[in-house]
Amino acid sequence: MTKGDLVEAVAKAAGINKRVAGDAVDATFETIIRAIRKSKRFQVPDFGTFTVRSRKARKGTNPRTGDVIALKASRTVGFKPAPALKKGL
Repeated sequence: MTKGDLVEAVAKAAGINKRVAGDAVDATFETIIRAIRKSKRFQVPDFGTFTVRSRKARKGTNPRTGDVIALKASRTVGFKPAPALKKGL
């Protein structure tokens, strides 16, 4: 599903036009991003939890040349699905 598909589905389900639905989807994602930045966690009951995860520095391989390269430590966002979501898959 693309963002356009999501906007269309929201517009249809809510009975609103696509522009308003697009604004609502954008506002939702911005709110989630701000919550993750502020508290390092965002939880939606029966859906799952987004958390900030740290990756350690490690060695990797350049796929083009096969050379070993050093990868810096970094942070990323992880998602753990709720049991209700897992059960429905």
